[in-house]
Amino acid sequence: MRQRVVRVALTAALVAVVLLAVPLALAIRSSLYADQRDTLERAALSGAVRVSPDYVTGDPVELPAPPPDGRLGLYDPSLRLRLRAGTGPRTGDAAVRRALAAEVVRGRPGGDLVVAVPVSHAERVIGVVRASSPAAAVRDRVLIAWAVLAGVCALTLTVAVLVARRQARLLAAPLEDLSRHCRAVTAGDLSARAAPSSVAEIDQVARTHNEMLHSLTELLRHERDFTANASHQLRTPLTGLQLTLEAGIAQDDDARLRPALEEALATTRRLHRTVEEVLRLSRFHGLPRRPAPDTPVSQLLRETEERWHGLFARDGRRLEAAALETGDDVRVLGAPVTEILGVLLENARVHGHGTVRLTARDLGEAVAFDVTDEGAVDGEASRLFDRGRTGAGEGSGIGLSLARDLAVSLGGRLSLTGRRPAAFTLLVPVRREEPGSEGDG
Repeated sequence: MRQRVVRVALTAALVAVVLLAVPLALAIRSSLYADQRDTLERAALSGAVRVSPDYVTGDPVELPAPPPDGRLGLYDPSLRLRLRAGTGPRTGDAAVRRALAAEVVRGRPGGDLVVAVPVSHAERVIGVVRASSPAAAVRDRVLIAWAVLAGVCALTLTVAVLVARRQARLLAAPLEDLSRHCRAVTAGDLSARAAPSSVAEIDQVARTHNEMLHSLTELLRHERDFTANASHQLRTPLTGLQLTLEAGIAQDDDARLRPALEEALATTRRLHRTVEEVLRLSRFHGLPRRPAPDTPVSQLLRETEERWHGLFARDGRRLEAAALETGDDVRVLGAPVTEILGVLLENARVHGHGTVRLTARDLGEAVAFDVTDEGAVDGEASRLFDRGRTGAGEGSGIGLSLARDLAVSLGGRLSLTGRRPAAFTLLVPVRREEPGSEGDG
């Protein structure tokens, strides 16, 4: 922005200087030439006044001093316009001949400025006074004046650039400060607030930004309060209801009530999973979090298998996890990847069939985690990760949508890579541990 402001100011100043300097330069040139001609004309008129009519009879002629760097002479028509007194060409030129018609003549023959004034007596021209000066002298003065004008223009542009840079700093500083606060908010610091500046329009934007941030903070606070209340008010009663229904099924031998109890238990479990997904989503509400510690992929796979093995075994299913062949030097951000894999494994446990396999592949700059089972995925793949859908189709699930958002926040990607059997692949960037980095002090 600073460079743009400077360019705009410099362009405006340059246009203004050109629009003023070019006409001024032409006016200076015309004025200097006109002043020199006026000087010559005054000298010639002064000489004509001093010429006595008796000079034709031989009286001496006393002409005034010629103009600086110029010449002044009297030409006698009776001597074929030869120089009678003063300085100048020996024979009168075209300007002198034209002055015999009783008119003041201005001209520029042979690179000189010339003014010829007729000397009249008894209604006839008895002589011509010719004043001249080199045009080069005037041209030199014009060039000097133009050089001064160019210097003034250069100084003007320099001052314009300095003023523009100062104004650019004044304008850019509050915007850069606002940008830093926005980046801080993007990084998760909701306490950042934009400070006021001296620019009313930028202050208005800053106030709007602060008000928006305050509203967002209040919204997130209410969401956290809701999460805490939901955790207390929903999870505990649902768990108790689930245990009660399981105990009732185990103790009740009535064949008529058992299907109803089993259906109620299944509904309670689905409701419990929905609540868990809502609470999980509220913990990762989309704002960036501080980076989690790096975790070796082999350790992450081992911990994930230990956590989910019992759940699959209770359902009579197997979970197989295969580690990387490259070793522990391949690391990823542990907590978010664990969360994503948890969503995928839960999806496979609820909607999949048969053995579930969790494998990791080293792709160099990324690690690919594959979660497969022996089930099938129906429906459009593009809408599979829409919120409000589950791996089986329509539903209220938000796990896959949450997992996709978490993968994007890590700079990775979550996609469906197989339908029959069902397969999901998570790509996340790796952080390789450099050899010898541990223990260096």
